[in-house]
Amino acid sequence: MSVVVSPGSWLCPPRWTGVVALDGAILATVPGSELVEPLRDLLLDQVGRADIDLAQVPAELPALDVLGPATLAYLAAGDFSAVHADTEVEALPAGHPDVRALLASVNGRDADESGLEEIASAAFVVRGGSSVIAAAGYRPWLDTAAHLSVLTVPECRGRGLARAVASAAVADALGNRLLPQWRARPEPSRRVARALGFRELGSQISVRLGP
Repeated sequence: MSVVVSPGSWLCPPRWTGVVALDGAILATVPGSELVEPLRDLLLDQVGRADIDLAQVPAELPALDVLGPATLAYLAAGDFSAVHADTEVEALPAGHPDVRALLASVNGRDADESGLEEIASAAFVVRGGSSVIAAAGYRPWLDTAAHLSVLTVPECRGRGLARAVASAAVADALGNRLLPQWRARPEPSRRVARALGFRELGSQISVRLGP
């Protein structure tokens, strides 16, 4: 278990505290040195447990805001269960106007949760008529992992569209020798990941602390 000072950590929003638990290990970043010992003492209680529960972290700290916890799942190439369906999946540039229109059509929380605005890969999309109703892509991390982002308009969920576009994005990431990573809070998103062959190996939480 490690706690390090990093005000600009990529584990969380700037000047927040970020904690990642992965396969029995914990890495945390804090914006200032005064937070190292309090957080280390709190996290030491989690180390060695069969199931690390990051949901307990904000309850023990002066938390002003919390993002998560979210599960972290990863996909080995040999475990990939690709979707072979009649649904036509199209590849568009990430900043394509039709992808931006999809983001604008959902509420801000869904758009932020999806992370679709941050992808660097192509956007793999399904259309309903002329409009994009589902899209997926990924953002490479350190030329090693591919962080997946998926979004479907609310009225079209439950039809397998998320799985179809995510399957295309995963295939592209594996073709580029990247390790697909899926971060999710809602159970429907976690089900899509499991259907594609992802295995949940950890969790992540971000906390904005008060004085």
